[in-house]
Amino acid sequence: MLEEILNLNILTTCLRLVLALLCGGVLGFERGRKKRPAGFRTYMLVCLGAALVMMTNEFICEKYEFGDPARMAAQVISGIGFLGAGTIIVTGHNRVKGLTTAAGLWAAACIGLAIGIGYYSGALIGCVMIFLAMAALHNVDERVMSVTKVLNIYIEFEKLSNIGRFIDFIKQRDIKVSDIEIVRSNAVNEVGVAALITLKLPKKQAHSSIMTLLNNAEGVNFIEEI
Repeated sequence: MLEEILNLNILTTCLRLVLALLCGGVLGFERGRKKRPAGFRTYMLVCLGAALVMMTNEFICEKYEFGDPARMAAQVISGIGFLGAGTIIVTGHNRVKGLTTAAGLWAAACIGLAIGIGYYSGALIGCVMIFLAMAALHNVDERVMSVTKVLNIYIEFEKLSNIGRFIDFIKQRDIKVSDIEIVRSNAVNEVGVAALITLKLPKKQAHSSIMTLLNNAEGVNFIEEI
């Protein structure tokens, strides 16, 4: 029975494709319920397609008795990057989103390849661990990042001279400027200037309280953590 499951035949073809659909669906469900760019169906298709590619490569090697069993898989690993890059966006306030979704798509392809070659245990264990990383560890990641000493902000000012006043304001509170970049303001029909600033806080503390403090600085029209 074990040999039949491992060898490529009609039974294993159906088993591997169904398993790829299930694993891709599990990962896609977590992204879909959070309204991410790639959701339930996208993950299922990526995982299914990767499994099919791997089985096709195995079939070619068995039928024609030549070729590299990992050659087509290597193309999937590199090619999936184009799909993943399409899910990464930069919002109006220069906030990068979609990195986890892109990484998840790549991981789903890897799971599909493992299923396609018959490495069921690796695929199932990997699916569980990837799901936990995307779902269960999301809140842990947010909590850790919300109390770090480094704070990246996007800020809009009424005029250019307010930037100097803002820097003086934060220096008086022992907050250092690690990096600053003047960018185009996203304010509609308003004259102003915007900046991307990296701040180094004197100690680890809740970013929400710092953001409230900075929002009260003179000349600040809008401020957001990125």
